[in-house]
Amino acid sequence: MSGFKIALAQLNFTIGDFESNTAKMADVIFQAKQDKVDLVVFSELSVCGYIPEDLLDYAWFTEKCENALEAVARTCVGIAAVVGGVMRNPSKGRSLQNVACMMYDGRIQEIVPKTLLPNYDVFNENRYFQSGTESQVIEFKGVKIGIAICEDLWDIYNDFEYLTSPGKALKSLGAELIINPSASPFNLGKHSLRNAFFGGHASRFDLPVLYVNQVGVHTELIFDGSSRAINGNGEVVLQAPSFEETVVYTQFKDGQFEMGQSVPLETNDTAQLYKSLIFGIRDYFKKMGFTHAILGASGGIDSAVVQVLATEALGAKNVHPILMPSMFSSDHSVTDAEKLAAILGNIPITLPIKDIYDTFLTTLGPVFAGSPFGLAEENIQARARAVLLMSVSNKMGHILLNTSNKSELSVGYSTLYGDLCGAVSPLGDVYKTQVYALAKYINRQQEIIPKNILIKSPSAELSPGQKDSDSLPDYPVLDEILTLYIELKKGHNELITMGYDAVIVNKVIALVNKSEYKRYQAPPILRVSAKAFGKGRIMPLVANYNSQ
Repeated sequence: MSGFKIALAQLNFTIGDFESNTAKMADVIFQAKQDKVDLVVFSELSVCGYIPEDLLDYAWFTEKCENALEAVARTCVGIAAVVGGVMRNPSKGRSLQNVACMMYDGRIQEIVPKTLLPNYDVFNENRYFQSGTESQVIEFKGVKIGIAICEDLWDIYNDFEYLTSPGKALKSLGAELIINPSASPFNLGKHSLRNAFFGGHASRFDLPVLYVNQVGVHTELIFDGSSRAINGNGEVVLQAPSFEETVVYTQFKDGQFEMGQSVPLETNDTAQLYKSLIFGIRDYFKKMGFTHAILGASGGIDSAVVQVLATEALGAKNVHPILMPSMFSSDHSVTDAEKLAAILGNIPITLPIKDIYDTFLTTLGPVFAGSPFGLAEENIQARARAVLLMSVSNKMGHILLNTSNKSELSVGYSTLYGDLCGAVSPLGDVYKTQVYALAKYINRQQEIIPKNILIKSPSAELSPGQKDSDSLPDYPVLDEILTLYIELKKGHNELITMGYDAVIVNKVIALVNKSEYKRYQAPPILRVSAKAFGKGRIMPLVANYNSQ
């Protein structure tokens, strides 16, 4: 059996930046030729980025995709490449297909449409593409290769037998190697799921698998790369790093991959979370053309963790914490925030809100007369802070980072046009208990986040002596219920049967359901779980949730 050298091109593409994407691919192909590579494999929709969504409705976008594929093909002289893109289906007029093109001799030789179009969670490819109907095997240097596009092909959240049918079909067609160009977003636990499934799939069909995933951030989706080569016995013989643009080589000979240099994947969830969020902030800012970030620094755990993540992602001089104490802010909240800024090397700005707040109350006095202090007065403080933050953002051109966590977003403990403001939410898919775990991880070698921030009782400090626990269950209990309800889709009766207090379950679920309108107006959230708010969880605003 013949053999050849393969390059796994784990690259960071930008949606719609055809010139940059194709230039990057041409550079990889040129270098691969110098290194005697026979075949370069790029990820899914590599020429246009995954996924362009409604840009695909524009004819000019499709035309640019097809032109970009032809441009990459022209560089494939003396070398072959598998390149992902979008093409019109000639038999169906304007119908589009998500395709992988086999290129060599300066032209596209074979076109393989994606056969399984994911239509769950953040995926909605049926909206844009027509699926291919038949599996195909391409012969290259004496080896029969089956190309199976789709991270969803390997997704074990779905039916195993159905989703492995392409592998079974390719095996029946005589495939000796499966190449899987993919766009598989990261979430916690994905590494172990991929390991289990790739190994099981390869060994089940005795077919080596080459998995090439993109890396980068596209809106809320974080793509981690983690490309790999797996032999037919299920052994991973080459492992590319996570959250890093890279090109790695492997040799396919005598029906298997030769052992290559691998980077061990991080298995600790908190370490993965830390790394993914830093990467997410950095790439989001880079692709949006942002350089400086601001955030409200309250002296609390959430803003402290966001400040550390942003500083690591963007650099100390590019992160600007803004302290906005009120008459209810404790002295240690201010000193804790100042201490953190000093440790990180940020230069804080202090803008007290007491006078602004008093002016609001004076103006609203005729309307509020005779009413006790309550939610309206608390929200005025949050919105006053938002006005200051957005004013600095507008004047300085700095981008506001939201500091809300998933626990707060779930139960509505965030103020519209107040602490919900921001261009991106790093912690919006991170529960409060995970925020504490992140803080402890950050402090694993030395104290970066001041100890007092970690041990103080969580509070919004919007009224005298206020604590989160006054109106919410303790976070460990709250986060368990939220995870079961949101991620695992357990209903009211199931949660009570599992032993959770009925009163607490009723309260938590009611808060989640009544807060949907707020989440519709929240900033984009970096997705790190299997079920994040945003595209992956679409709930009606007007519905009767009491029947569950």
